Amino acid sequence: MIRLWLPLSIIVTWGMMALLSHMLSLTPNTIDLTHILAGPDQNNWLGFDELGRPMADRLMTGARTSFMVSLSVVALGILIGGTLGISSGYFSGWVDQIFVRLVDIMLAFPGLLLAIALAGALGPGIENVVLALVIVGWVGYARLARGQVLALKQADHVVAAKAMGASSWRIMSRHLLPLITAPLIIEASFGIAGAIIAEAGLSFLGLGVQPPQASWGSMIRDGTRYMLVAPHLVLIPGLTLMAVVLAANLLGDWLRDWLDVKEPKKVG
Repeated sequence: MIRLWLPLSIIVTWGMMALLSHMLSLTPNTIDLTHILAGPDQNNWLGFDELGRPMADRLMTGARTSFMVSLSVVALGILIGGTLGISSGYFSGWVDQIFVRLVDIMLAFPGLLLAIALAGALGPGIENVVLALVIVGWVGYARLARGQVLALKQADHVVAAKAMGASSWRIMSRHLLPLITAPLIIEASFGIAGAIIAEAGLSFLGLGVQPPQASWGSMIRDGTRYMLVAPHLVLIPGLTLMAVVLAANLLGDWLRDWLDVKEPKKVG
């Protein structure tokens, strides 16, 4: 039970932080020179940053940034990659050959380096971060969907649907998509963890959200200059980032075991 409830509680807390940050009276950008680099105390458990801004408020605002980016990237990645992968696996032939070559080209570039290059070319901002990560991330969902469809399209119920004159769209949406939903959900759980790390990395490099907006990556970057005098500037967002990513991965492992999803065989 601990294996499930501990990561689940962390993910739920992360989501609540992101959703409640809009409703609470937070002041993440309020500068107070009397509290510069002040550590945690009984009145403010997380302390203040180099400009006297409350770390707790900025941490919650950063949670909203990572939540929005990760969910947007995963949702768009599944939509684009799943659609292309199902279509490629079902139609095969020249469609599949073009798809495989496109995937090979995308996989020829290291994912994070390609995301950095795209974010740098598009310019800083949360929308461009999402776009860059979607361009990099759709490949994994597409390959998974294609492999599953190639293994399922000769199943009896699919052959029977073809014999009854069902359209290709109906077969893909009603007879194939429900059967590959579980593997896609597992992939999405790991994709959320990857998107959180990628967003934090891009923000750390200055390619993500811009000041004064808060991001866990930019908080860590700004705090590295004060590690010796105010280690809480790095430890608090760093440990929070680690906990959320670890919880997402553990939840993905649990889902994979619960749904009993096997690794798909590699197909051509």
